[in-house]
Amino acid sequence: MADIAVNRKARRDYHILETYEAGIVLRGSEVKSVRAGLVQLADAFARVENGEVFLYNAHIDEYEKANRFNHQPAAPRKLLLHRHEIARLESAAAVKGQALVPLRMYWKNNRVKVELGVGRGKQQFDKREDIRRREMDRALRRVTMHRLKRS
Repeated sequence: MADIAVNRKARRDYHILETYEAGIVLRGSEVKSVRAGLVQLADAFARVENGEVFLYNAHIDEYEKANRFNHQPAAPRKLLLHRHEIARLESAAAVKGQALVPLRMYWKNNRVKVELGVGRGKQQFDKREDIRRREMDRALRRVTMHRLKRS
């Protein structure tokens, strides 16, 4: 499974509670742009509307050779999930402070998939704690590597 795009902001700004794998409905020119890696998920989010899940603000650049049949770069795109997964996502998104966030877009069996996460927003002190923990882990690895090289 090769990643096409990763939303790095998602894990920084949200505690990810659950993840779901969803297919995505794309047009031909969108698939060509995705193959070229012209995708950004930085400000993207998902929403459940009328029993369907849609991905908003996922930017897929226009395919330059598609002429007048090109697609809109920031158009809402339908995500494909099972009915029981949509019901779970709808109930999770209804909880205050939780959002549906795309974590990454990747290839699986020649199909484009989106990993969708149910996230609860982090406070500023949570972000600082994550940074502190990451720096401590990095320092610990540095010390252990240094001791391994000595012996």
